[in-house]
Amino acid sequence: MSKQILMIVGDFGEDYETMVPYQALEMVGHEVDTVCPEKEAGDTVKTAVHDFRGDQTYLETRGHDFEVNATMDEIDPADYDALVVPGGRAPEYLRTYEEVLDAVRHFFEEDKPVAAVCHGPQILAAAGVLNGYEMTAYPAVRAEVEAAGCSWVDEVTVDGNLVTGQAWPDHPEWLAAFLDLLGTEIETGEAAVADD
Repeated sequence: MSKQILMIVGDFGEDYETMVPYQALEMVGHEVDTVCPEKEAGDTVKTAVHDFRGDQTYLETRGHDFEVNATMDEIDPADYDALVVPGGRAPEYLRTYEEVLDAVRHFFEEDKPVAAVCHGPQILAAAGVLNGYEMTAYPAVRAEVEAAGCSWVDEVTVDGNLVTGQAWPDHPEWLAAFLDLLGTEIETGEAAVADD
């Protein structure tokens, strides 16, 4: 059964952590509305690609323009079954918008599925919803989420309604866990190839 999913995005959110979940969730039949404070449906946000090359932190390069397909001021979180919070640099400023924090609080108050990855948990910490959870995030965010009352795990983690991953390399396991939490059933079979 198709779910209505809200994704909160912003300028210089991580490209893969925005594009891949959006496309994967749509591919399996869910409807995903993407919103950003101060942007309207049809506007775009700029993404950034974070690459891991053995340095002390990631290397950042310009990603794609990602279209926002809904307007934050016009949506009602109660209309959505689940929430996705990508990482990148966007969470550091998205967490300063009360409308973002209020939307996040709704999903936790109603015990709806939430998937957060990388720096996305910065928003959850600012919303004050993480106390008592076991979770993960990008390792540089560990101190923040622990200060918000979490216990840290060094792997993709599901705790109640919350699915967390450290970064885009976790996508296969993180997205699979989120789809499981959503109750998504995917029929698989062998691909048929026509003989020439």
